[in-house]
Amino acid sequence: MVPGQRRGTAIAMSHEERDAFLRGSPVCRVATVGPGGHPHNGALWFVWDGTDLWLNSLVRSQRWTDLARDARLSVLVDDGGFEFLQLRGVELLGRAEVVGEVPRKGEEVDELRSPERLFTEKYGDFRYDGRHAWLRLHPEKVVSWDFGKLRA
Repeated sequence: MVPGQRRGTAIAMSHEERDAFLRGSPVCRVATVGPGGHPHNGALWFVWDGTDLWLNSLVRSQRWTDLARDARLSVLVDDGGFEFLQLRGVELLGRAEVVGEVPRKGEEVDELRSPERLFTEKYGDFRYDGRHAWLRLHPEKVVSWDFGKLRA
C-alpha cells in the first residue's frame, strides 16, 4: 500500500513510477488558499528530487501572497489523453517552505544546489532574475493514479 493512498491502490503508481513521472513532467498546477478561503490555481515549472517538490515562483504573485498568509498548498501533476485509460497523475499536499533569499539573486545556499541543478537539467540554463524565489514542498500526503493499470 502506498502511504496516503486510501482508495484506488490498484491504480496507484509505485514509488519508482511516481518518481519517474514527476521527474519527466514539465508543468504542475499549484493550488493555494486565496482570500476568503477561495482556491487560487496556477501553473508552474517544478523539479522533484525524490523527496521534495521544488517550485520556482514569482514573488510578486497571488500565489506568494496566499502562501505568506496560509502555507498550505496542493500540487497536481497529471497527463493523459482523450481516453480514460490514458489518465495518470500525482497530487502532493503539504505546506510550502521558503528556501533562500527572496527574491533569489544568487547567494550561496547549500539547500538550493540540487534543485537549481535539476532545474537546469530539466528546463535549460537557470538564471537569477531577481523576481523569483524557491518554495519547497515536503509532501505530507501523496496520491497517485494510472488508469492504464486497469488494462491488466
